[in-house]
Order: sequence, then structure tokens, then C-alpha cells
Amino acid sequence: MRSFINIVAVAALAAQSVSGHYIFQSLSKGTAKGTPYQYRAYCEITDLSSKDMRCNVGGATGGSTSTLALNAGDQFTFSLDQALYHQGPVSLYMSKAPTTAAEYDGSGDWFKIFDWGPKFGGGQAQWTMTSSYSGTIPKCIPSGDYLLRIQSLAIHNPGATPQWYISCGQITVSGGGTTLPSPTVKIPGAFKATDPGYTANIYSNFNSYTVPGPSVFTC
Repeated sequence: MRSFINIVAVAALAAQSVSGHYIFQSLSKGTAKGTPYQYRAYCEITDLSSKDMRCNVGGATGGSTSTLALNAGDQFTFSLDQALYHQGPVSLYMSKAPTTAAEYDGSGDWFKIFDWGPKFGGGQAQWTMTSSYSGTIPKCIPSGDYLLRIQSLAIHNPGATPQWYISCGQITVSGGGTTLPSPTVKIPGAFKATDPGYTANIYSNFNSYTVPGPSVFTC
């Protein structure tokens, strides 16, 4: 079961290591920081074949958790308990629920709506490392219930298995359009251990980067 903060799922790390990592702790409409109510803490994910890649440990089913109402085109914000500090990309995904978001396990199609990759300049790479990440619901997607997913891929330790920090929120989208997003992927399955963005060494000859996963869908 996902564990939500009033209207949100939170995710990330084992309780014994929370102080050493960051947690996507809340979701809100607009740019305000959500108020944490309750959450579960789990280990960072390293198994690309695990269903936990969808919405973190415990799966994606929301049970009695609440759902955030958003209009197509609305802005939303995921906030962390502290600023993200592991270098690597951050991405936003969505997946339409066949019925309600609370009943959906995330086994359907996912599409990406935004990437925060590195910016190169002056011989250095600059990552967007902050305490909140805001996105916008695409205006053209069909109305209905969705899972809204954020992931941080930590590639700060070349040679070791990269770590994923993931959280999902249940949302209902109103005022949408008729465009079916593409490309779509399954999770797990969207990420491979051979992806250049997964195996990149950010400390050696690092002057270009491709964020793992599909291309970003735009209306």
C-alpha cells in the first residue's frame, strides 16, 4: 500500500538510514509545500526488475488513501525533507488508472512528462539539486485518475549500483483533452543496466548525458 500525506504518497528509505538520505515527503497543488501527515520509510531501490520501481517498496496500491484533484495544465510540487544532494537526473512520470488511482497498482503504461538533466558549461555539469520539484499536468491528456510519479536516480558513486529514490501520488485530472500520450513504457522494464545514463561516470570525461527512460511527452 502506498502511504500518503493527506493527498499524497511518500517514499524512500530504510528507517535506520533516513538521516543519511532524502525523502520525497509531500505533494501539493501549485508550488506550496505539502504538510507531512504520515509516511513509511524504506531502502533505496537498486533492483531494476522489481515492481517497487513503480512507487517504491510495498507497491502502488493506495487503499484508503486520499486523491489530489488537479486540472489539466495545473502546476504541482513534490517536496523533500531536505534538499536532494546525490548527483543524477530527476524525472516525472504519469500512468492512467483504469478505474480509481487508489485501486491502481501501476502495472499499466507510463509516460514521462519532464526531466531535470545536467547542464554543461565551463567544463562542469550542473544538476538541479533542490528541496522541491514542480511540474505541470499536460493540458491535452484525457481526464481521469492517474498515478503521478517522481524519481531521483543517484549516480554519484561510479562502479557501485545506482540508487533510485521514488514516490507516487494519487491524482484526479479534470478538464483534459483527447491526446493519448506516447511513447509509453512499463515499469519495471523501462530501465536497463546498460543504459548510458545508468552507467555514466560523472567524474571522468563527463560532457554529455542521456536521462534513462523514454523521451518526454509533450502536447
